[in-house]
Amino acid sequence: MDGPFATAITLIATADSALVQIIGLSLRVTLSAVVIACAVGLPLGAALALARFRGRGAVIVLFNALMGLPPVVAGLLVYLLLSRSGPLGSLALLFTPTAMIIAQTVLILPIVVSLTRSVVEDLWGEYREQLTSLGASRWRAVPTLLWDGRVSLLTGVLAGFGRASAEVGAVLIVGGNIAGHTRTMTTAITLETSRGNLGLAVALGLILMALTLSLNAVAWGAGQWAKGRLG
Repeated sequence: MDGPFATAITLIATADSALVQIIGLSLRVTLSAVVIACAVGLPLGAALALARFRGRGAVIVLFNALMGLPPVVAGLLVYLLLSRSGPLGSLALLFTPTAMIIAQTVLILPIVVSLTRSVVEDLWGEYREQLTSLGASRWRAVPTLLWDGRVSLLTGVLAGFGRASAEVGAVLIVGGNIAGHTRTMTTAITLETSRGNLGLAVALGLILMALTLSLNAVAWGAGQWAKGRLG
């Protein structure tokens, strides 16, 4: 084995400082976005599943459509929001990790909301009479429904994490790909490939692939565990 692959293995084996810094920032940004999206999306999705109001169908369609929101559009919206002429420009968040977290949260949130709404709505339809007979109202049943649907929700959260960690457009627009400050795995791969620094690009690509495979393995394992318990 020679060339960029040999260099990549060396960088990984020696825990190259630049490699570790890029990976660390990427994980910090994406994990923060996932936590924020779950904190907002789980209760919002549950409320959307159980509430009945005029225009509810339109809201559901909107969140379902936003699941396919192109990352560059999300990045553009956050850029306009945080730019100097934007409503939050005075906070000076553009080209910082915080801006990248906001952009990734925008990408993940519709996934969490839509999945939570679907799971909670199905579980409420299945267990409504039983929960009502135990004295649990529609809203008091939310924690129970979320816990019962935890495996399906975990799968959706992992899907959101995977989408955010693998995207380039949004974080490139709002983060600027600044070395040592806002450079993530995906933006670094793009830059280093264009520079011809294939060793670092391949190393980051291998780490990103390993992360993706690990996420899918966890999701599959959670599903199998749930089937085993139900069986």
